[in-house]
Amino acid sequence: MASWADFATAEPSLAADIRAIICQYGPGLGYLATVRPDGGPRIHPVSPVVTAAGLFCFVLPSPKRHDLDRDGRYSLHSFPSEDSDDEAYLSGRAALVTAPGLIAHLATLMRAAAGVDWRLYELSVDVAMLVRGSARTVWKDHPPPLPRARENGPCTKAVDSVQ
Repeated sequence: MASWADFATAEPSLAADIRAIICQYGPGLGYLATVRPDGGPRIHPVSPVVTAAGLFCFVLPSPKRHDLDRDGRYSLHSFPSEDSDDEAYLSGRAALVTAPGLIAHLATLMRAAAGVDWRLYELSVDVAMLVRGSARTVWKDHPPPLPRARENGPCTKAVDSVQ
């Protein structure tokens, strides 16, 4: 899983465009999808924090926090723009941040209230997608593996010849 910094290094233009859409209204705005205990999706409005160091989210006690603690998979979709149909999408895993210095820095940066029971999560990036009009750009941390011959039924010999 790539950190935001890894993704931004690999695809600086795409990362900058995605960050611009997420932060189009100033603070980051988006919808966070998590996985409920029964496997279904759950959607929450959030204010993600995008810095050079990473992609983060402060989360109060809520079903979304329970989902992230139990099953860190997430998807983040940008808040709709008033001016276009452009959209950004990220997915990966959320990990609880425990580094006191980073927590304090981001809490100050985002004016997170002291004494509130929030937790900070870092969101890794497995997939990043930007849609502008009819153009779609997709980045994946790990490309899907080539199909193996035994998975291709009658085409086994043809697939074996190219692998």
